[in-house]
Amino acid sequence: MAASNASCHSAGGTHVREGAEAVVLVGNPNVGKSVVFNALTGTYVDVSNFPGTTVELTRGRLGEHDVVDTPGVYGVSSFTDEETVARDIILSGDIVVNVVDSAHLERDLFLTLQLADMGKRMVVALNMADEARHQGVGIDRDLLEDLLGVPVVETVAVEGEGIAELKAAIPRARVGHADPELAPVLAETAERLGCSRAEALLVLEGDEAVSERLGAEPGGERDAIYLRRRARVDDMCGHVVTESLQGASFSAKLSHAMMHPLTGIPMLLVLLGAIYVVIGKLVAGNLVGFLQGTLMEGHYIPWVQGLVGHLAAPNSAVFEVLAGQFGLLTMAPSTLLGVILPLVTAFYLLLSLLEDSGYLLRIATLTDRILVSMGLNGRAVIPFILGLGCVTMGTLSTRVLGSRRERFIATALMAVTVPCSAQLAIVAALMTTAAPIYTVAYFAILAAVFIALGTLLHKLVPGQSSDLLIDLPPLRLPRVDNMLRKTGIKAWGFMREVTMFFAVGTLVLGLLKVTGALGWITTAAAPLMTGWLGLPRETATAFVMGMIRRDFGAAGFFSMDLTSPQLLVAMVTITLFVPCIASTVVVLKERGWRYMFGLVAGSTGFAVLLGGVIAHVLRIA
Repeated sequence: MAASNASCHSAGGTHVREGAEAVVLVGNPNVGKSVVFNALTGTYVDVSNFPGTTVELTRGRLGEHDVVDTPGVYGVSSFTDEETVARDIILSGDIVVNVVDSAHLERDLFLTLQLADMGKRMVVALNMADEARHQGVGIDRDLLEDLLGVPVVETVAVEGEGIAELKAAIPRARVGHADPELAPVLAETAERLGCSRAEALLVLEGDEAVSERLGAEPGGERDAIYLRRRARVDDMCGHVVTESLQGASFSAKLSHAMMHPLTGIPMLLVLLGAIYVVIGKLVAGNLVGFLQGTLMEGHYIPWVQGLVGHLAAPNSAVFEVLAGQFGLLTMAPSTLLGVILPLVTAFYLLLSLLEDSGYLLRIATLTDRILVSMGLNGRAVIPFILGLGCVTMGTLSTRVLGSRRERFIATALMAVTVPCSAQLAIVAALMTTAAPIYTVAYFAILAAVFIALGTLLHKLVPGQSSDLLIDLPPLRLPRVDNMLRKTGIKAWGFMREVTMFFAVGTLVLGLLKVTGALGWITTAAAPLMTGWLGLPRETATAFVMGMIRRDFGAAGFFSMDLTSPQLLVAMVTITLFVPCIASTVVVLKERGWRYMFGLVAGSTGFAVLLGGVIAHVLRIA
């Protein structure tokens, strides 16, 4: 390590030697940029903080050039300290070496084209070229060089491959081809503001700090510029990237099969079938049957009722509230520990398996085309799957989606059609008592509503959706200890959140029963339950419970003797019914009160309407 020498100019606050050009390394996070830096500069490095920040910068020398490594960024902007530092260094640098991950060219070229629009002299290093070949990804380097208008060099920095060629290419760095529609606007803006083309671009993209420095108003063209740039990236990748399985590893071939519709969809259906067998049969049937039926109903509840019976008369209000049908000490703990805990634990264990193996993001890629028809992209499958764990959590995770329009559509689809894991498992357990055709009909109806509602919202909701842009991790065998730790943390968090709702909900139901209000509600709802939905009068109680939590409501059907058609009607209606209280509050926080009231009113009305239609088709009403 060496101290800084005398200087005459600076690159974003870092000093550069007299007469030397500043070579700035720029790239996305985790593309091997630091390895390229070390390969270019050897051991002569200087590490210091960027002035006024805690962001570390590394500087070194390459002959007559001073080399500066910048923090990994996905774009030149100023949303974080790292991006602000990288932006200022790029603006004042002389030459940019843009390091890209060859296996993720579609992601990384977005930054490359932004640098080309900025008018920086540039060289592109296609790093990790061996990894791309290993995954069956081929890149036409010569064509990419023509399309970008700058030297392009293949490197494997960790092996030192291509480093000599990269060093030789740096003096030949040149300005790349800019967006042809944007170029004249950039020239006019730069002339008007008396600034560089790079600064003019950042002003047009709405960078407030650069605009303030130049005394200009931030522009509002960012979305339009980004969309055109994304289209150029897609077009460029379509011409230079080829995929072949020849010579690819087994994991690369398996990964390809998972994402190809002809093989990926059957694999996904097998997976869903396996999940149904594990959660619906083994856990919901056998384990829940033992915990709820044998332990809770056979031993725990009689023991609690005997204990409370010593304190209050069996027919008194106190006994009913504490140990009755909706008892705070009987129904709440028996449902939580006997039904919800094993089901949620099993679901999170399976989710951890999908996440840690890398299959979850491949499902996102596989379903991208389907979700595009509903105004979403494959990334939306992540909040949907998380929503299967808990709709509240899924609603929060819609923040990963690229636009307000996508978040609007995804939240509505999740709140209306996606049952949480506990509810889904209870539904699966209940439907195992019905003829198989009714189980198939239940999932088919939900899928049809999901597609129809998504397609309708895609047509009605204004705005534009974003494209899918994700990094695919390699397929790997998950670590069992990591899966168990994640499952434990998530299951504990879930149980901690729902326990209060179950306790309050049980208490409310108990009070409604002892005051006679539950009977009044049941009587008032009787025409709707029996006349329209074809269900027994007492099912109104389950729907009241469902307003507190959907799984709580679905669990209420356990004690009722329903026929197969009645089970189908009840399960479809309670699934599409109003979101639970926790989800409703999160929707209010994320989307606003108008959206929340519209969602609650719309889902309730639609659930009752569709449930009644099914009941009349099945001739039970």
